[in-house]
Amino acid sequence: MSRKAVVQRKTNETNIKLEFELDGKGIYNIETKIGFFNHMLELFTKHGCFDLAIAANGDLNVDSHHTVEDVGIVLGEAIAKALGSKKSINRYGTEFVPMDEALVMVSVDLGGRAFLVFDAELTSPKLGEMETEMVEEFFRAVAFNANINLHIKCLYGKNTHHIIEAIFKAFARALNKASTTNENIDGVISTKGIL
Repeated sequence: MSRKAVVQRKTNETNIKLEFELDGKGIYNIETKIGFFNHMLELFTKHGCFDLAIAANGDLNVDSHHTVEDVGIVLGEAIAKALGSKKSINRYGTEFVPMDEALVMVSVDLGGRAFLVFDAELTSPKLGEMETEMVEEFFRAVAFNANINLHIKCLYGKNTHHIIEAIFKAFARALNKASTTNENIDGVISTKGIL
């Protein structure tokens, strides 16, 4: 069964169309008009072995906030739709990813309870045209719209670019692991019987 989703969101601040496939090959076509954000989403796609297409237009004359947050909302909705019934998925995924001097851990639970813990100090206020405080806002939007429990921790690191890159890669790999189906799982991993 194909695990794909198409989500569109149009507001007075942004206009976004997103296509997402969990069981992809790392193929991406991403344009948010924020170069650094594009790069991070491309890394997410490649390292998670997903397929992702995004066409986003936002009020960048203000700042990057609305575009980044709304892409997070739409991506979260797409992840939830693509997961469907969550039948036979591993549910949990944890990954450690190094990037030069930085080491990041991301842990995901696809159990249907939305939460975000974000523990990373990003000392550079901006990378390219993206405010680095938007990284946490992006992942909050993803977590709460996908109904996932998401923990992000930078164990150590100094370079802000390296830390953020490791976060996106680790999230991709953790999500891939958690969403992978396992033939030994009958139904879902929950004594409730649903996720």
